[in-house]
Amino acid sequence: MKSAFLRGLADSLSIAVGYVPVAISFGLAAVYADIPPFMAVLTSVLVYAGASQFILVSLVAGGAGAASVVGIVLLMNLRHLFYGPALMTRLEDERRLPLIALAAGLTDEVFATAIGKLETLPQPDREGWYAGLQLGAYLSWVGGTAVGAYFGYDWLRDSAILSQTLGFVLPALFFALLLEIRQLVPLRVLAGAAGATLLGMWLLPSYGAIVLGMLAGALLAGRR
Repeated sequence: MKSAFLRGLADSLSIAVGYVPVAISFGLAAVYADIPPFMAVLTSVLVYAGASQFILVSLVAGGAGAASVVGIVLLMNLRHLFYGPALMTRLEDERRLPLIALAAGLTDEVFATAIGKLETLPQPDREGWYAGLQLGAYLSWVGGTAVGAYFGYDWLRDSAILSQTLGFVLPALFFALLLEIRQLVPLRVLAGAAGATLLGMWLLPSYGAIVLGMLAGALLAGRR
């Protein structure tokens, strides 16, 4: 299990490449919203919700009530209800870690990487590899937040190129992960999920579009 864990940790580097720049942006955005740097880092440690954290910061900065903040962040992350069962079918036979340990680090990028890789691993190695993948991704996000919160402002002020490229890294990572799982997912499922998401972006807030895309993909995948 130890060697599988280390392989998972090494494989998380591809996620970290996308996470660190975005996490730096989050740390910077939190500081700009007058949130103390230590609170920005604590948010990543405890919430660890990617794009939802940007929404959380904007809501807090705008004076939104606690119920609104919690409700919107929960809606944005409803898609994880689909992720967990899909992964558990690949881990259940050899599961030794508690479910909370397997769920705590489940993000979009971790899911996309794991769903494409777990099938290629021997069953006894899957849980260890997945634990390493989660931990590496989590540490990169928290570390990137700390860098952004404490040092990001000076870096962006001195480098116009860096400030322009930060927003491109995470979409590029998603596209690479999509190419990786393309062989595992029927084209009609990918196309249907993409179409529903685009429609949702026109009619709904971004978190609603994500949920709509997930539902469409699940319904298409369930059809024979």
